[in-house]
Amino acid sequence: MGSIINNSLLVDDDKAINFFNSYVIAKHKFFNKTEQVSSGKAALEYLKESIGDLSKKPQIIFLDINMPAMNGWEFLIEYEKLDKKIISDIKVFILTTSENPNDLKKSKDSDLVSGFLNKPLSVSVLDRILEKHFCLSHVE
Repeated sequence: MGSIINNSLLVDDDKAINFFNSYVIAKHKFFNKTEQVSSGKAALEYLKESIGDLSKKPQIIFLDINMPAMNGWEFLIEYEKLDKKIISDIKVFILTTSENPNDLKKSKDSDLVSGFLNKPLSVSVLDRILEKHFCLSHVE
């Protein structure tokens, strides 16, 4: 069985975290390419570009909350304004070190957010995402 997730997008201003998370994703046999951007604005630009080139469109976005210029919540406000044909089947996961209970509540209340994860990613977390959101019943 090949990749289930062709593209994923990491949105985090911490280059070391992006590097580590992209390494973990690359090690997972059901994930293919991962793009990294360092801001919410760059993520929006990337998504707008993917409208013209669907091979770039991510199936999963891992979104940090605390970023300068445009934080994760501000990104989601702009993200929701994008073409529904593009965003309707993208799963957005908050990936954060935040321990603020309001962030967890806000993510649960948002129709745009599929899950709230603690940094960094791990293979077991990716397995759970595939099982829950992509109907992969058992990841080996």
